[in-house]
Amino acid sequence: MGALEGRVAFITGGARGQGRAHALALAAEGANVVIADAPRPMNLTYPLGTEDDLLATAKEVEELGAVCLPITLDVRDGAAVSAAIDETVSSLGSLDILVANAGVVSTGRLDEVTDETWHQLVDTNLTGVFHTLRAAIPVMRRQRFGRIVVTSSMGGRMGIPELAPYNATKWGVIGLAKSVALEVAKEGITVNVICPTTVHTPMVQPVGVDGVPDEFVRRMMKANPIPQPWIEAEDVSRGLLYLVTDSGVITGSVLEIALGGSARLH
Repeated sequence: MGALEGRVAFITGGARGQGRAHALALAAEGANVVIADAPRPMNLTYPLGTEDDLLATAKEVEELGAVCLPITLDVRDGAAVSAAIDETVSSLGSLDILVANAGVVSTGRLDEVTDETWHQLVDTNLTGVFHTLRAAIPVMRRQRFGRIVVTSSMGGRMGIPELAPYNATKWGVIGLAKSVALEVAKEGITVNVICPTTVHTPMVQPVGVDGVPDEFVRRMMKANPIPQPWIEAEDVSRGLLYLVTDSGVITGSVLEIALGGSARLH
């Protein structure tokens, strides 16, 4: 029996990348999983997760013996997020673990960032997390139990040139999560944050492109004391499992998975 037997997990951005790895890790520990993804189109330099990706992940989760409910969802739509949480509880009976993982990135100098790009990042990475936590917390309050993990980034712990809007959103979700952790600390709910360094996913290395990091990733690699360009999604999932299987004594914390980058922070 796994450590999460009988639990129900809801993951945004669950179709691929970190979300897919998290879904498989939670299912391997016995959780039933809802994966929500396939947002409306955005003007980005890489493709977003699709319904086909969502169904492929659901199949992999089910092969581990777990129930998996795939939901097409754009976290920018607050009403749709609330409906997805309601569907989760109606279909699977509870909501025990929430992974607010959906996010997008865009690079470039600040004076080149358009209003459209700014709003895509803020609406997805920050407002999307707000929508997700706001919808889930009342359910967890009724249960007197919940484990919430928000995906930030090492970009939420430091300044990085040409990532200012992205970093702003990732700093923002840390403040959001820490504040909510205090609001629910007496109700059996923990809220923690994961800050990965660059993760080897389609966000930074699109499908069909060889495994050689591009110039931007090579520049980021120079900041890593452990000289690797990125970590794998499964590395992040191990941190996630640590937080969601905690007995309830860790909350408001930030877990950095950063190839040694944490050593440079105060």
